[in-house]
Amino acid sequence: MSEPKVFLLPDLGEGLTEAELVNWLVAVGDEIRVDQPIAEVETAKSMVEVPSPYAGTVAVLHGEPGQTLDVGKPLISVTPVGAAAASAAAPAAEPAGSAEIAAEVYREEEKAGSGNVLIGYGTPGGRGVARRTRPRKSSAGTAVAEPVAQVPAAEKAADDLLLMRTRVPGKLGAVISPLVRRMARDHGVDLGELQGSGTSGLIMRRDVEAVIKPSTVERPAVSPVEATPASVAATTGDTDVRTGLGITGRTAVRGVRKAVAANMTRSRSEIPEATVWVDVDATALVEMRAALKKADPDHTPGLLAFIARFVTAGLKKFPELNTRIVTTEDTTGGASQEIVAFDGVNLGFAAQTERGLMVPSVRNADKLSARELDAEIRRLTTVVREGKASPAELGSGTFTLNNYGVFGVDGSAAIINHPEVGILGVGRIIDKPWVVNGELAVRKVTELTLTFDHRVCDGGTAGGFLRYVADAIENPGTALADM
Repeated sequence: MSEPKVFLLPDLGEGLTEAELVNWLVAVGDEIRVDQPIAEVETAKSMVEVPSPYAGTVAVLHGEPGQTLDVGKPLISVTPVGAAAASAAAPAAEPAGSAEIAAEVYREEEKAGSGNVLIGYGTPGGRGVARRTRPRKSSAGTAVAEPVAQVPAAEKAADDLLLMRTRVPGKLGAVISPLVRRMARDHGVDLGELQGSGTSGLIMRRDVEAVIKPSTVERPAVSPVEATPASVAATTGDTDVRTGLGITGRTAVRGVRKAVAANMTRSRSEIPEATVWVDVDATALVEMRAALKKADPDHTPGLLAFIARFVTAGLKKFPELNTRIVTTEDTTGGASQEIVAFDGVNLGFAAQTERGLMVPSVRNADKLSARELDAEIRRLTTVVREGKASPAELGSGTFTLNNYGVFGVDGSAAIINHPEVGILGVGRIIDKPWVVNGELAVRKVTELTLTFDHRVCDGGTAGGFLRYVADAIENPGTALADM
């Protein structure tokens, strides 16, 4: 009987290291073809259907819906076409050697081209080593990280080979294994501050273990973040020690919420931000759009599209806000920074979805008219709400526009969408008393709030950009005529 081929969960783009298994689209015993969707998985970016690189009979499904799977671990085992069907009692995990052989076979098929191939199928690099996680002991107070001397030689060798091409910002040579990344994340270790002891500065497990304090190594038998449904049910109804209140439930931080939390934390820890704001009389813009809508009800851009057009024009005049700071390691072991400027604007905009806050970006937005911007904003909003946005659509922005006025609020000191250097917020447009030509009048007023990275520019530049956008909103006809 032919050995089943093991397909490992691929890198689904943007260097993501894990995905949640949402739903199986096949069952054990099903006959499948190459490129047939076999599972739906949710990454921190979007919902993805994963196609099979093999044709044959499904032998093993490696995981249950709701389970988080690591990139590089077995997803499905398939008995090739013509071979005997695999037993329903097949083991849930393949030996590392089988996974390695299967990965090598798949890479050969990938080179030949099989059609619907996702980014990063198979395992990166020249070796197909499946990621393995050492079993945790269940007794409370047991250290998660064993001393290096107690780690089996074979497992340590696997760790050293597991180089999944994920880099630490600012460490050009610090490629580390997902196991090391997870250990560092679980214990709050900043990998960007470590000097690796491996070849070319590679950060090894021993480097992370050396800085983990005993108090952080200790952990309870059930972690709130890693709790399974069974453990959640068991802990519901407990009393919180700090507050004395009953605990009604625990929710795992994962998927989009996990990615947002990590990105916002990184933004606040790395970026010295400052915020400036201004009230703006938007009456002329509201009236201009109303006139256009009366003349052409079906093809009039929304107010956000006009503001987006003003923002892209403003970024052309103040390009410092359309940049990115890149940290690199110099030859002396120190760090140096440079400001990277872009030829064009990819304008991100915040969109609230059922899966959380998403920030798709309109590529080359500076080359689009207000009407074209409106169409692309609507398209991307639909795509992200359906969970079908690609990593490129969600990770390529150079500046973000946030319309929090839809939530009925006037202003917000927003957090910059790392690694960008600025975000402009627009509050609700409401009637307010306003002085016009020396007399009091009721006008349509909104508030613009700009949060910027003080490393790339000073208040003069930030204020100049904010004032440019404000003036364009107050005099839209003149502004559009000059664009």
